[in-house]
Amino acid sequence: MTVQQTRGRTPVQVVTMVVAVVFLLVGVLGFVPGITTGFDTMTFAGHHSDALLLGVFEVSALHNIVHLLFGVVGLLMARTASGAVTYLVIGGAIYFVLWIYGLLIDLDSAANFVPLNDADNWLHLILAVGMIGLGAIFARSARSAR
Repeated sequence: MTVQQTRGRTPVQVVTMVVAVVFLLVGVLGFVPGITTGFDTMTFAGHHSDALLLGVFEVSALHNIVHLLFGVVGLLMARTASGAVTYLVIGGAIYFVLWIYGLLIDLDSAANFVPLNDADNWLHLILAVGMIGLGAIFARSARSAR
């Protein structure tokens, strides 16, 4: 049995590319006035940024740059199936740690340098579970296809 491929890519590579493109899109949209409300209040970093992506998720220039970098890394890692699985699992673990961090810090303190709000925290948990889950599913299917 072989893993189905799409234009020479395995399903995990395609999924990882989609995840990476979403991160790139979010990173770019974070710099677009109107899509990001309070754009004129955006700071480079820190909890004083009142800019909200889609009017919900607190962002700063640093936050947007991290999304862009996460997307670029995802596209690079998606060049191989094993790299794609690694990106999903490690990326999910990073988001899990970020979720815990967001729960533990005072969102109005200097420790909130990203910045984060409650919506960001819940999204980070969803990303962590989703990315780790996808990585585990595809890692298992890749092993069983051998």
